[in-house]
Amino acid sequence: MKKLRQLLDDLEPKFAKNKFVHTLFDAADTLLFQPRFITRSGVHIRDGVDLKRTMFHVIIALQLCLLHGVMNIGHQHYIALGMFPEITDGLLQKAIYGLCQILPIVLVVHVVGLGIEILFAAKKGHSVEEGFLVTGVLIPLIMPPDIPLWMVAVATAFAVLVGKEAFGGTGMNILNVALMARVFVFFAYPGAISGDEVWVAYDYSWVHSLANAVLPGEDFLMIGAGIEPVHSFSGATPLALAAKGGWAEVEAATLPNGEQQYSISNLIIGFMPGSIGEMSKVGILAGIGILVATGIGSWRVMLSMLLGCAVMGLTFNVFAGDSPETSFLGVPFYYHFIMGGFLFAMAFMATDPVTAAQTNTGKFVYGFLIGAIGLIIRVSNPAYPEGWMMAILLMNVMAPLIDHYVIQGHIKRRLSRA
Repeated sequence: MKKLRQLLDDLEPKFAKNKFVHTLFDAADTLLFQPRFITRSGVHIRDGVDLKRTMFHVIIALQLCLLHGVMNIGHQHYIALGMFPEITDGLLQKAIYGLCQILPIVLVVHVVGLGIEILFAAKKGHSVEEGFLVTGVLIPLIMPPDIPLWMVAVATAFAVLVGKEAFGGTGMNILNVALMARVFVFFAYPGAISGDEVWVAYDYSWVHSLANAVLPGEDFLMIGAGIEPVHSFSGATPLALAAKGGWAEVEAATLPNGEQQYSISNLIIGFMPGSIGEMSKVGILAGIGILVATGIGSWRVMLSMLLGCAVMGLTFNVFAGDSPETSFLGVPFYYHFIMGGFLFAMAFMATDPVTAAQTNTGKFVYGFLIGAIGLIIRVSNPAYPEGWMMAILLMNVMAPLIDHYVIQGHIKRRLSRA
């Protein structure tokens, strides 16, 4: 490592002549090594963990969700075609298909997002900011697996330009950047992120054909089996079913082989249609453990968000009826925790340290309101039965106001004691 450090030090003067090239060099340098400069003032804590290293902890916490997303894309694809119904069947084919589907999304997000970041950094004459390290992983995980790549590129550009750079860059944005990409798709192209068909990848693109050509075995990815889904497979998510007929509708859903599609165990394990990284509750809980143990994710926001969802869910249960219009109100509150993207939003979106409330009391208020408002939107929105995206963005805007009143309350109490 010392030789590599010395090599980079020797090369730096050669790259310093061109702002754009030096920005690329500096990005690689700070990615490999922590900054060599520390605060000399005695009033600051000196620590070797810079922002890039902090972001790496979040990326590590997301890895199980990413791996599960790869396998789930392939699993849902082959179930839709009537093949490999068991989770353990066709593991290699499912993994390859899932990778072929998700890697282009990840590549497009990073090329577009990092490209914009590098251009802005070179123009401003500073280092590439670290915020996109996590955003570049989150955006693919909150998208449908079959989303068009050009749509991903436009949404990523909008999120980085309007959601972050317009406010001054990393640490200055008031809205969660990854959610800005998703909300752009939601409002600009709602057909690509709602309905039953978007949550399962049915197609074989040239990427899959290329993978089939270079791997041994004729028709390895079963391209010749046809691309039409079997008649009994709908691709409906648990939330979509619950919105139509309550929890009974979710329990009644079956796979083409007749097995129950959304058992409690499967809702937790997460092999079901949905956004790429939001399905595995086991992977999300493991990520929560990493975030809380390292102190990067606020347990106050997570706990209060759980409480907000539970309180609102219990309130809805009181007013539930037997009619289809009110059946969604009767879903037990604890089932809302394992349906859709609640846990993912709680762990990786609501806890964003830049856009969340900063005071400890404010974090409790902030998280509780996200849980309560998110469930209101989820239950009352007939077009798209999910609510955490809207609730988090709304509370991102309100977070400074919450902190303001918390601080003013502290000031008044102290003045009253003076």
